[in-house]
Amino acid sequence: MTKFAIGVDLGGTNLRIAAVDGDGKILEKLTTGTEVLRGRDHVIDEMCAAIQNLSLKYAASGALAGIGVGVPGIIDLQTGMLRESPNLPGWQDYPVREEIESRLGTTVVLENDANAAALGEKWLGAAAAVDDMCMITLGTGVGGAMVLNGHIWHGDRGMAGELGHINIETDGVACGCGGRGCLEQYASATAVKRMAMEAIASGKAPELARAMNDDPEFSAQAVYRMAAIGDEPAREIFRRVGTALGIGVADLVNIFNLPMYVIGGGVAAAWDAFAPTMLKTAKSYSYIYRVTAKDGNTVITHALLGSDAGLIGAARLAMME
Repeated sequence: MTKFAIGVDLGGTNLRIAAVDGDGKILEKLTTGTEVLRGRDHVIDEMCAAIQNLSLKYAASGALAGIGVGVPGIIDLQTGMLRESPNLPGWQDYPVREEIESRLGTTVVLENDANAAALGEKWLGAAAAVDDMCMITLGTGVGGAMVLNGHIWHGDRGMAGELGHINIETDGVACGCGGRGCLEQYASATAVKRMAMEAIASGKAPELARAMNDDPEFSAQAVYRMAAIGDEPAREIFRRVGTALGIGVADLVNIFNLPMYVIGGGVAAAWDAFAPTMLKTAKSYSYIYRVTAKDGNTVITHALLGSDAGLIGAARLAMME
């Protein structure tokens, strides 16, 4: 009998759940909004109901290998406790793994969502040809992960890779983590929307203002659409994204000297708008990148699996367990 796993990608905006077979093919995927305002118990209840439905649906044709769940924020992997998540307000010190397992009556593999996405890209995506890689995910917030020798590098308590909270600007924009000038405040979807709103408030972005008035769900995607048609204030926002990412990636190159750095998440769809500035900035800030990039030994590239990376990686974790 073939095997399948359930992968879950719990984000600050969207909740995705999928049944994935042993080759990484998504058999079925469910996507819904993460109704954070209704409370963490509601979100967990909705997640577990969907997991149970998918598990039962595919049990007739395959054996369930396991359930993997990717969650944003700082997780204590030994206890399964979500210590803090700026993008899941009210979830501080919440025993996520225990709550999920009590509802499902089975064990689950809990992982940081960016770690899961990195493992997905390592298995079937942009980093399939390398053993060591770093990934930065640009979503509601900014996540990060390192894969060394084919395995996620967790650090001491499973909290390594919080790359969204490396400092980009001294005394910069206040962050939900309590710090200031974090990468997350310059390169996430939330940051792109904030910078657009600031430009609109200044009176210097009339086309963005019109786009906002026409779209009640004005988002980072709308800002990218404006940049793509040449709106200069929108283009400047993505240049700011590129500068912040370039500084962050340069630091990572200087520290780790890994062969590949993968940029994923929803904002990565705007690659053409921010990548030129990012690559130029990385070369300015990292002499290691300047030396190695010309020989193709340090690659900064975009992810290939899109929003499915976290699902595929979470399912892969369950299979590996």
